[in-house]
Amino acid sequence: MKIQESAENYLEAILILKQNKGSVRSIDIAHYLNFSKPSVSIAMKNLRNSDMITVDSDGFISLTEAGHKIADTIFERHTVLSNMLIKLGVPAEIAAEDACRMEHVISPESFHAIKAHLNSEEHIKALSNQNK
Repeated sequence: MKIQESAENYLEAILILKQNKGSVRSIDIAHYLNFSKPSVSIAMKNLRNSDMITVDSDGFISLTEAGHKIADTIFERHTVLSNMLIKLGVPAEIAAEDACRMEHVISPESFHAIKAHLNSEEHIKALSNQNK
């Protein structure tokens, strides 16, 4: 399922906040993304209507299975791409910003190729360190 980049960013933010804080409310997302509360409220309504999130009676937000799958994918892409750019010598802040843009447009095929290449590089480094 392909969704808009902004929805992917919200889902990723919910995942990160849930990992860091244990629970997530709209105000947490607004602060994390530096967005207005009304903007976040509209986005949460859209995500709820798309069955990407649930919101309980106390306002706590949880990812559905579909929402979690998308959030995990975007978070993994962001992490891998950001780390790759940092290894190439890009300053961390710029790498994170670039990865945030790249994570939404890269094809699954290209991402898997990058990941496989980085994993084989790490494997080669580990082997060479063992032989020293």
